[in-house]
Amino acid sequence: MSGPFDAIVVGAGSAGSVLAARLSEDPARRVCVLEAGGLPTDPRIADPLQWPFLAGSAIDWGYRTVPQPGTAGRRHDWPRGRVVGGSSCLHAMAHVRGHPSDFDAWAAAAGPGWDFATLLTYFRRSERFSGGASALHGADGPLDVVLPDEVHPLVEAYMRAGEEIGLRPSGDHNGPRMDGPARNSLTIRAGRRLSVADAYLTPAQGRPNLTLACDAVVDRVVLRGNRTRGVEAIVAGRRRLVSAPLVIIAAGTVASPLVLMRSGLGPAADLGRHGVACAVDLPAVGGNLHDHLLAAGNVYRARRPLPPSRLQHSESLMYVTRASGLATDLVLACVVLPVVTEAFQAPPAGTAYTVMCGFTHPRSRGRIGLGGPGPLAPPIIDPAYLTAAEDRHAFRTSLDLAREVAGARALDDWRGRELLPGPGVRAADDLDAFLARAAMTHHHPVGTCAMGLESARSVVDGELRVHGVEGLRVVDASVIPTITTGPVNAAVVAIAERAADLIAGAAPE
Repeated sequence: MSGPFDAIVVGAGSAGSVLAARLSEDPARRVCVLEAGGLPTDPRIADPLQWPFLAGSAIDWGYRTVPQPGTAGRRHDWPRGRVVGGSSCLHAMAHVRGHPSDFDAWAAAAGPGWDFATLLTYFRRSERFSGGASALHGADGPLDVVLPDEVHPLVEAYMRAGEEIGLRPSGDHNGPRMDGPARNSLTIRAGRRLSVADAYLTPAQGRPNLTLACDAVVDRVVLRGNRTRGVEAIVAGRRRLVSAPLVIIAAGTVASPLVLMRSGLGPAADLGRHGVACAVDLPAVGGNLHDHLLAAGNVYRARRPLPPSRLQHSESLMYVTRASGLATDLVLACVVLPVVTEAFQAPPAGTAYTVMCGFTHPRSRGRIGLGGPGPLAPPIIDPAYLTAAEDRHAFRTSLDLAREVAGARALDDWRGRELLPGPGVRAADDLDAFLARAAMTHHHPVGTCAMGLESARSVVDGELRVHGVEGLRVVDASVIPTITTGPVNAAVVAIAERAADLIAGAAPE
C-alpha cells in the first residue's frame, strides 16, 4: 500500500464502494479504501437463496444489542457485513428507495439537495433497471435492479389477498406509487447476488490511482488541530498511519460513530469515561439510533408442500397506509419459509410460511457507544426498541393487518392452521407479549451520525462534512436523519453518489 493519497475511504461497503469508484474516475485523485474484512470468497454470498444463513458467518461482525426491555429483555443479533461489499453481501437484495415524502425531512434537516427531486437523479444514475429507462428509472447505471416477471405461487396468492382486502397493487415499489402489493425489485444479475462492490468497486479496481487494502481496521482519524491528517489503522496486524488530506468514513451506522468517538469527536462526557480526550464536543455522535422492526411472525402450516423459492425467499413487500398523516406506515412481507426468533421453535422448511409484519416510521430512539478501548472492542448498542408507545401500537396494528391478509380467500389453497401467534392470542396484552418475543431487526439501522445544520443536534452538515473538522466527512446510513419507509440500501447508494458529486464540486446532471 503506497501513498500518500488524496482521499481515504474507510469501509468498502455500499457507500464506500460507490465513493471509491466515483472518486477514482478522476485519474489525478489517488484513492485508498481501507476495509476491515476480506474479499467475498464464500460461495454462499452469490447465491440469493443463502442470505438468511450468512448471519454469524466469517463475514459478519457479529454485533449484539444490550438487553431490550421492550422486547422481553432479549438481546438482538445485528448482522453487519465485514467483507468487501459490506452488508450488501448479507442483505435480502430488495431495492426500495423509500416514499418520496421521506426525503422532505432530510431536506428540512440538512438543506436543499436532499429532497426526493434532487436524489432522483442519483437513484436513476445508479441503476440498470430491467424495465428500461423512464422518468423514474435509469437503465445505464452500475447496479442491476430486476423486477421479476414471476414470483412464487404462494406469493402470487398473497398479493391477490392484499387486493381482496382493498389494497390497490402498485406494481413497483419505486414507481409512481409505493403502497399496495408489488413484487420486490432485486439487485440480482444473471441469477446471482449483485453486491454494491460487484457493481461499482470491482470494475474500478484496475485503475492505477485506486488502492484497496483488506484486513485494515481503522482505529481513529488523526487530527492536527481541527484538520484531518489521515487515519491510524491496523493493517494485516500492524499499526500504520495512512495519510491523506480528505478522510471519508463509510463504515456504517455502527462503526462510523465509533471511529469518530475513538478520534475524540463525540459527546465529551462519554469520551471522558473511556479515557478519550475530546477534540470536538459533538453530542449527537452515536445518538438518534433507530431501526425497522419486523415480527417473525404470523406463521401458518401449509396445506400442501411448499415448493422452494427460485428468487430469495422474501419476494414481496406490501406497504400499507392505515394511520392518518403518514405516506405509508405498515409493511408486510410474505416469506416462503417459516421465520421465527430464538423464542420459538420453527417447523421444517417446506411445511410452513410466514407473513412478517412491521411498521415503517419508528419513534423510538437509542444510542451506540464505545464498549472499551481499541477498534475491536464490542460496542454498546441500545436501539431502545418499542420504548415509544406509538411504536407498540403500530406493531400491534401491523399484526392485525398480517392476519387480515393471511385470512383472505385468495390464500385458502395454501393456508392451514395458524401456528404463531396462535388462534387463541387475541387480547391486546397477549399480542404485545407475543410481539415482544417475535420482534427482530429488519437490518436497517440508521441515524448515528445524522446530517443537519446545527452541530448540537447533528454530526455532519448538508455536504456531509463533520462539524468542526476540516477534511473529514461521513457517508453511509449513519447520516440518515430519519429512516426511509423501506430497506435503506438504495438510499445509501444515492447518498454516496451525491457525496461524490459534492466532493468533486459537480452539479447533478
